[in-house]
Amino acid sequence: MKAFDSVNAVAELMVYEKRTCTTCKNLALLLEERGIDFDRVDYHVEPLSESEIRDLVAKTGRPARELFRTREPVYDELGLAERDADDDEAIRLMAEYPALMQRPVVVRGDRAVLGRPVERVLELLDG
Repeated sequence: MKAFDSVNAVAELMVYEKRTCTTCKNLALLLEERGIDFDRVDYHVEPLSESEIRDLVAKTGRPARELFRTREPVYDELGLAERDADDDEAIRLMAEYPALMQRPVVVRGDRAVLGRPVERVLELLDG
């Protein structure tokens, strides 16, 4: 538990979520059970700008389209399954349609992970 103590002292986790999301609730429970402090932003209530999403994407080290929620109706409406959106388009679309972005996304410093499954977030605490 030593790694968690050092993280707790800094309290530098930011969780981007939708408060009604079951996975987001499970993540909050996991972090609270481990005594890990975190801040949270419900990006459905406080939408993220393109630059904020660009920063999140950069911290994941992955293509922006990997943050798409492929089961959302807007994903099909925009025909995203039939084409590869580049980072600029994907970021623009997630800013315009917040439901299109996967959740929860958790940031610690210059790294971010998609919290699916929620245990993936523990990777951020290891270093």
